[in-house]
Amino acid sequence: MSMGDIRIVKNLSQEFIRFAIESQVLVFGEFKTKAGRQSPYFFNAGLFNDGVRLARLGHFYARALVDSGAAFDMLFGPAYKGIPLVASIVVALSSMGINVPFAFNRKEAKDHGEGGVTVGALLKGRVFIVDDVISAGTSVRESVEIIQRNGAHPAGVLIALDRQERGGGELSAVQEVRRDFGLDVFSIATLEDLLMHIQESPQFRQYVSAVQAYRMTYGV
Repeated sequence: MSMGDIRIVKNLSQEFIRFAIESQVLVFGEFKTKAGRQSPYFFNAGLFNDGVRLARLGHFYARALVDSGAAFDMLFGPAYKGIPLVASIVVALSSMGINVPFAFNRKEAKDHGEGGVTVGALLKGRVFIVDDVISAGTSVRESVEIIQRNGAHPAGVLIALDRQERGGGELSAVQEVRRDFGLDVFSIATLEDLLMHIQESPQFRQYVSAVQAYRMTYGV
């Protein structure tokens, strides 16, 4: 695998794209992004919002993490979306015979009770960061700072979808994380996988040209 953007095996990626579409987490049409771009697709991981979907999502992440071959001692989920993700992933890993601790952060430090910024296991060893997507890289930056401040080592990042889209410069947010922190970023699926799926699906083939045009304009 390359040291830049790293995609997990194709079959898992295509299975995940189907799952995201069935869950209406991935939809097609006309959407305005935070950057003001008109996107032909929208991915909202917050809609994995019931027990069955979250359990299945956790298994996708767990399989992707194991398939990556990356070494890790524990997982960290940045608030807020990373919290249910990291919990579902460690449960899925445990069903695969892999028992690892996890932690997440608070947005504001607690000054009573156990106090502090983090909740869960003590941060130590090789800590893998999990999130839904990487947009500006802010949550990764904050996570790296928290992990290092506690004397642990950031081991990598795992996300659901790599948009393979440029940020403010020529690099994507994923590539910027690799450049700035020296971390490998693994994804369950990429925009390339999404495009492959709709090209092969009569139901969504009508969106192929729009997604291709968007990728030509903003892709990396």
